[in-house]
Formats: sequence, C-alpha cells, structure tokens
Amino acid sequence: MTGSATPGAGAPAFADVAGRLADAAARIAMKYFRRDLAVDDKTDLSPVTSADREAEAAMRDILGAAFPEHGIYGEELGKDRIDAEYVWVLDPIDGTQSFVTGKPLFGTLIALTRLGVPVLGVIDAPALNERWLGIAGRPTTFNGAPARVRGCAELGRAWLYATSPQMFPGGDFDAFERLRGRVRRAVYGAECYAYGLLASGHVDLVAEATMQPYDFLALAPIVAGAGGIITDWRGEPLTLGSGGRVLAAGDARIHGAALEVLAG
Repeated sequence: MTGSATPGAGAPAFADVAGRLADAAARIAMKYFRRDLAVDDKTDLSPVTSADREAEAAMRDILGAAFPEHGIYGEELGKDRIDAEYVWVLDPIDGTQSFVTGKPLFGTLIALTRLGVPVLGVIDAPALNERWLGIAGRPTTFNGAPARVRGCAELGRAWLYATSPQMFPGGDFDAFERLRGRVRRAVYGAECYAYGLLASGHVDLVAEATMQPYDFLALAPIVAGAGGIITDWRGEPLTLGSGGRVLAAGDARIHGAALEVLAG
C-alpha cells in the first residue's frame, strides 16, 4: 500500500494531536519510571509493563475523540481500522528494557501514516524532556528548534548505533558484523534515541533488524526532515508493509556504502 508522502491539509491539527499524545504518554511513563513495577513477558518474550498498556490506552482515548475515523496500530493493544486513509502507529514505551532498569533512553514513538506512508513522526524522551518532530515536507525540529544531520563521506569515519547485536538473527548478524568492521566505532543501547541523535548530527549511521512498524515508522519523517536518509536494507522506503530491517544515515554517501556492505 503506497500513497501521498505529505500529511495533507490537516498537518497542523495532526501535529497538535501528536504533541498531546506524547504529553499523555510521558505523564504516565514518568509516574512509573524508577519505581517498583511488575514486568511481564509477551508471547515473543519481549517485556511489557502496566505503564506500556496505560500509556497506549490514554493515547487511544485522545485519538478516538480527535479523529474517530482514523485507524490505530499500537504495540500493546493491537490494530483498529488499519485500512483507513490515516493510521496512527504507536509505541508507548520503546525501549522497555531501558525503562524497567532505570535508563533514561526509552521513548514514545508516534507515527501517522497516509495510505501506508509515514507522514508525521515523534520521538519523545520523557525522562530527558527531549522531543523530535518530523512532518513530511518540513524541517525536523528538536524541542522546537531545527535539527540537522551532519555530513560523513566515508564509512571508516562513521559512528554506528544499534540497540543490541542480539537483534540480528542468522545471516543478519554476519551482515551487521561486516558493517561494524568497516565503521569507526559501533555503540549499543540507545533504542529509538539513536535516531534522534542522528537527526541532530551526533551520530552517522543506525542499522537494526527484527523491527516492527511501531518501532520504525515514526523515525522516517524525522530522519528525512533533518536531511538524512532512512530505508530498509534494500534501499526501499519504509511503509506499513516494510520488513524489520532498517538503515538510517545522515549522509547519502555512507548510506549507499552501508547498503553494499550489508548486501555482502
């Protein structure tokens, strides 16, 4: 499913509601952060808490009142009307492992897709009071100020991020290791925050796998609006139908080189 890469005439209203969603999720996340909190394992063995579920429920309530005709795809509470023109894709706490262990690099991810294409994205890091907003066709902002990637012409000079080397199964691990061996340094453990760092010009590459749409769709407008490039490992744009491999770069030159290395 493909469609317009612009949010349409409703962009200001969409951005306002996205901010309200992030604020609501932040209040709930910070209520539980660094407190005793039960952690359950989902069927895929990833962790989930009552904070995740409560935050997503609050966001869904806001969306139901603001845009009842829109679809919602949430990590914790599932899919509703995802064949709608506009679908909100929600990850209430991206980086639950960071969240439950007291590390402040978790975030809330909010995407709006139009006909399957992400046209708005938010990365909100509530423990740090930091927020990136990307809207297709507009410059990305970081806490309201313009955000911009940095140039990096050579892989050997690039700083690479990934959440964990354990997120690369099978042949993907070999591909990632090839890339890791070509860059200046690989760093782990920043979750969605790594993409914000890339958009603000502090990081050059992020390569990840085993992702879901709620993990990566919010990132696309943010990286693109900051002057970067983000695709799957084949160089294709990210949509609701994309697989779980993501490559983001601040400079198109190293994005192309990294794609070649990942392909072997």
